[in-house]
Amino acid sequence: MSSVEFPVTRKELTLIGYTHLGESGETSIFKFCVLASGSSANSALIATEKTRVLVDAGLSFRELCKRLAFIGEQPDRIDAILITHEHSDHIAGVARFARRVPIPVYLTRLTAPAIEWDGRMPRLEVFQAGTRFTVGDIEIDSFTIPHDAIDPVGFSFRAEGIKIGLVTDLGYIPDSIKFHLRGSHVLMLESNHDLDMLKVGPYPWAVKQRVMSRNGHLSNDVVGDFVGHEFDSGTATLVLGHLSEHNNHPEIVRMVAQQALDRRGLATRLVVANQRDLGFRFQVPGVSTPKPST
Repeated sequence: MSSVEFPVTRKELTLIGYTHLGESGETSIFKFCVLASGSSANSALIATEKTRVLVDAGLSFRELCKRLAFIGEQPDRIDAILITHEHSDHIAGVARFARRVPIPVYLTRLTAPAIEWDGRMPRLEVFQAGTRFTVGDIEIDSFTIPHDAIDPVGFSFRAEGIKIGLVTDLGYIPDSIKFHLRGSHVLMLESNHDLDMLKVGPYPWAVKQRVMSRNGHLSNDVVGDFVGHEFDSGTATLVLGHLSEHNNHPEIVRMVAQQALDRRGLATRLVVANQRDLGFRFQVPGVSTPKPST
């Protein structure tokens, strides 16, 4: 199985950090960093001061190490890898990472047999889609998503009074997913393709039909409609990712989402992550609980 490498520059990692003042007066940190997002490779880091988990490992082991080092992290400090589904852009580097760093890999019971482990099975922690579990001090909810994989899932993460939602690779947004995403301080959501670009793009018609299907990927228009009507107004940061390399453009994604936010008068911070320019870093102190949707 081939894995992907890309050159990294100082602009390339979206690092979102929250500082949280607890009852004891001690400051704690909950971090979210998009290491890669797109049609070629995907990986993200969720971290507290005590626990660090990778969500997917679609980059090579060397490239993952490079990007972790860029944000001051090391492979041997990772506590677990979570897998959303078995497509290569999400798992290309997981077998080697799990061999080099003996940590558990969390994935659904149906996804586990679909991954080739190159002769050495890592420690697998299998779960049923829809269950809740913990890794260190991070509470994780899994939920089923509509995609053409065996048993794909999205996740929400809670720690230090903060909630982060992460869902990509889905053909539409059912009510069950909207429920799991409510109350997120940070939400990463797919905005995969521009419909017009996809229709005239280089993909065969069968692939275009798959991408546009209810088990395919979200278009910019679908995301814009969600943001304009059902997106939680209390969410502080919206990260849009998993952009198609051939059938989308970051500025189109930004324009559609920003117009939807503006129509509702929301001041949500908008970040567009893509394969080679994943945005910027910022730190937000004193986060409060999100208000209900309006």
